[in-house]
Amino acid sequence: MHKPLGPNRSQEFTRPRGDSHSLNPEPLKLFKNKEISERVLSTLHQQSILSVNDISREQLIELVKLAACLESLEISREHPLDGKLVITAFFEASTRTRVSFESAVLRLDGKIISIPEGSTTGVKKGESIEDIGEMFNAYGDLVIMRHTETDALERIQKGLRLPVINAGNGTGEHPTQALADWYALIKWCPDLIDPEVKQSLNVGILGTPGSMRAVKSFLLLALQFKEKINSVTFISEMADPLGKDIKEAITNAGIDFSVSNDMQDHLPNLDVIYMNSIVCVGENYTAMDSSYKLNSDSPLKKDAVILHPLARLDELDRSLDDTPHNLYFSQAHGAVFLRQALLICILGRLYTMPREIPLVP
Repeated sequence: MHKPLGPNRSQEFTRPRGDSHSLNPEPLKLFKNKEISERVLSTLHQQSILSVNDISREQLIELVKLAACLESLEISREHPLDGKLVITAFFEASTRTRVSFESAVLRLDGKIISIPEGSTTGVKKGESIEDIGEMFNAYGDLVIMRHTETDALERIQKGLRLPVINAGNGTGEHPTQALADWYALIKWCPDLIDPEVKQSLNVGILGTPGSMRAVKSFLLLALQFKEKINSVTFISEMADPLGKDIKEAITNAGIDFSVSNDMQDHLPNLDVIYMNSIVCVGENYTAMDSSYKLNSDSPLKKDAVILHPLARLDELDRSLDDTPHNLYFSQAHGAVFLRQALLICILGRLYTMPREIPLVP
């Protein structure tokens, strides 16, 4: 049985080196002497994660608490994924997501079969995604997949019997990016997961959830924290940046929202700003209107924080990198630990966690 974290054991945790001078919230502030539910995390065993809707709020809260421990403790000595083989199948270009997942696996002592681009697979010769899924069953224990086509995950699952994690599918979703986004936000504001504390954030989203998968997943996960959100403002050059399904979801959640093309007018009222410039259109990418840019002279609220899934273009000026508004570096850094937590749970390796991690049945 895992023993709770006692008052004298917190010193066994060490903080990793921060990223430049950006905001770097302390992970262990999430705890407030609370334990991590092994029962809840065990429900993720062998579960595929195709959408943020595959993660409950209860699971998310326990995942971020586990990630906070992993961020504060050297876990590699426990070899949590020893003997496990993960296939990273990226049929679309990626830097941060692929390297983040592969770093997470390798730091847990798992092994990687990496497909860094689709042109190196049988797809170039006409092989179907369905057949590739059937073949993967013999090669690994879990598949992490990115693809330009939104229906690719549905197709590969016709033959795939392994759990699969969606690392981005066309204009669909990017669920683990959203998990990393909210891990960064919860570290910044632990009251988001405390039901006894009232919170009322004004959230601004620069982008189009209808065609930006990272933005869409961030928004859908935000609906799980609807009682903590006062309003959502969508800032976009498009008249309808949401689309029917997203609009219905946010309306049904009862969150007050509005759409505007005037960024400067809303910035002074926003507590959290989520931005992304890259829009996926078919197999191509385009950028948002160049008028939507943030820099250190922008009229930001004093304590406002900025999230960005990266890569950035010129919409997010580097003059913000060394300010307290910068939560995007912490967001990228923390993604490794959140993905470690998810991999440990899906692959059934919670039993390898050391007693320093306060897991309880």
